[in-house]
Parts: sequence; structure tokens; C-alpha cells
Amino acid sequence: MVIHPKIRGFICTNAHPVGCAAHVQQQIDYVKQQAPLSMVPQRVLVIGCSTGYGLATRINAAFGAGAKTLGVCFEKEPSEKKTATAGWYNTAAFHAAAKKEGLYAHTINGDAFSDEIKQEVIARIKEEFGQVDLVVYSLASPKRKDPDTGELYSSALKPVGQAYTTKTYHTDKDQVTEITLEPATDDEIAQTIKVMGGEDWERWIAALHEAGVLAPQAKTTAYTYIGKKLTWPIYGHATIGKAKEDLDRAAAAMRERFADIQLEAYVSSLKALVTQASSAIPVMPLYISLIYRVMKEEGTHEGCIEQTHRLLRDALYVENPELDEAGRLSMNGWETNDATQAKIEKLWNEVTQDNFHQLADYAGYHSDFLKLFGFGIEGVDYDADVDPVVAW
Repeated sequence: MVIHPKIRGFICTNAHPVGCAAHVQQQIDYVKQQAPLSMVPQRVLVIGCSTGYGLATRINAAFGAGAKTLGVCFEKEPSEKKTATAGWYNTAAFHAAAKKEGLYAHTINGDAFSDEIKQEVIARIKEEFGQVDLVVYSLASPKRKDPDTGELYSSALKPVGQAYTTKTYHTDKDQVTEITLEPATDDEIAQTIKVMGGEDWERWIAALHEAGVLAPQAKTTAYTYIGKKLTWPIYGHATIGKAKEDLDRAAAAMRERFADIQLEAYVSSLKALVTQASSAIPVMPLYISLIYRVMKEEGTHEGCIEQTHRLLRDALYVENPELDEAGRLSMNGWETNDATQAKIEKLWNEVTQDNFHQLADYAGYHSDFLKLFGFGIEGVDYDADVDPVVAW
């Protein structure tokens, strides 16, 4: 079939297999152009491995350090009449590239929140690795089923305490407007923490430890975004922020609980980027379009692959890494420093419907959005007939 993007609101409902493969290859090429990540261990588990920061981490570990990687994701496979999700095609491309270079790669497709998938991963580790040295937790999901009770929890993207009115950009309408977000209820806050907080991360590490497959002095990190003043009402000081605080709690609890193997657990605070998760959050398309302009002008803009490469090289595997006031590995300083934020805030105050495309880098935002689904990649013929059925 000929595959062109089908965009509805803030999501794209299809993906291009050739484009996704080309995008994965671009990231692999970047990693191979850098100095080897010699400090990164050789047995890596990435939970949430198929898109965004999780995929980029897996690529860096495999092609930067030669690591064996085991991944977990939840993706829909293709049929002759319908494309797979982008994460399916990304994973297929990663597997093909790893096989070509003799790198071990295995991916388990299923609900990472379930105990069944945890046990399947443990069995694979015992069979193939013995133990793992690094566990990366990079899940993004709007819902989570509690494996103990069967209850289904849903996250909410709302401010806490009071309503919040701010600017936003509607990507489907090409409009800068004001939006008022009503405050979350206590139940919505609690459910968001259940979905996006540290409980499942802890369950993963506990299950791995109990099975004896966490290596001595293993490291684990979960990814987060905190932001600054402009995004705090919908991020840092909102329902998502409450969940992120729970990640901090979980990291501290695991360091104490698993001191017997000297586990190092960190939350890694990363910069704002276009991801399938961030594009769904009010305010973020406008904010990201503005930071893209400012950070590209400053020469500090990074994508997922560059950011995770720097995380592995300069933070996770160095002695005495730089931590922020909450004890997180702080990789977002190029975005959140006062000088850069002042430039972004000035543009934020000036931006209107009439000048949005002059003040913001929406072209860069939209290009990155399309690339998430394998579209807009240079060198790919999007008018060609392609087979959507691609196996891992």
C-alpha cells in the first residue's frame, strides 16, 4: 500500500515501515559517529523500548557500547490492510540492524505493568544473560491495570489546587488560543500517581531482585520531565508532577531496600521534546515550539538520541554525577537555566495567533512529530507501494 500520514488531533493513526527504519538508522549512525560508551555495561534491560527516550537509550547501549539488550514494549502488529504502530516498525528496524552487526537483541511485546510479562522477562534473562547490569524504565501510558487488584487506573493531565488559564497551540486547528484547565480531584491525582508514579518501577526491580537476576551494583533509572515556570502549572505542580514526585520516592526507597546489592537508583530529568506522550499534553506544543527556536539559536538543542548519549556518557556512568536539588540526574540544564528560560518567556508573552509561525519553530516541532511515525524522512519515497507487514 501507499502510506501517507493520517493525523487526528495530536496523534498520527498510522506509521510508515520504511520511514521508521530510516529514522532508526539515522539514530544508529549518530551513535556510531561518537566515541564508544566504554563504561556502559553489557547486559541492559529497557522497559518501554520502542519509541522516544527508551528506544534512543537502547540504540546507544547496543551500538555505542556493544551491549546485549532486552526490551519490553506494547505495540500493535500490522496486517495487510493496516499498518503497525510506529514502535513495532522501530523495533523491527532495531532488530535487523543489531543482527547485521552481531549484537544480541530480544524484545517481549506485552503489558509491562503485568506480572506475567515481568516473569517472562526474568525467564529470558536467566536463559540468555544470567543477570542484568542496567534497567531503564521509560514507560508512557495513559492507563495501568493493577496486577494485585485488577483495578484499571487512568491518568489525568490537570493542575492541582485551582483552575489554570494559559496559552496553548492547537496543532489540528493551527490556532494559538487560551485554555482553562480545571483542577484535578483527589481521586484523579491518586490515579495519576498509580499510572505514572514509581509503583510499577519498584515492582519491576523487586521482581528482578527476588529472582536473582539483578547484578551486584546494578543501576536503574526512570525518565522524567520537570520543566520550569511556564510548564509548572500543567507539569511540575500538576497531577503529572505528583506522579513524578512519587518516582523520587521510589528511587530513594529502592536504594535503601536493595542495599544488599548496592543498587544505584536514579530519576533522570530530561529536556522537553516532541514525543507521542508530550504531544498530548496541553501547553506543550506551544512551549516546545518556542524552546526549539531558542535552543537551536543557542546551539544547545538535542533530540532523544543525543540526550540519552550524554546521559550515559556524562551522568549515569561517572563518579559523583551532577544531581539536582531533588537528587535526580539533571540533564535538562540547557533548557531550564535562567538565561534560556528568560528568552523563552519573552517569546511566550509575545506570541499570538498572528505571529506564531514567525516567533516559534513549529516547522521543527511538526517535522519531529512526523518522524515519530516514520514520515518526513529525507530519502524515503512516500509515493511508493510498500508492504506494511514487517516481522521482528
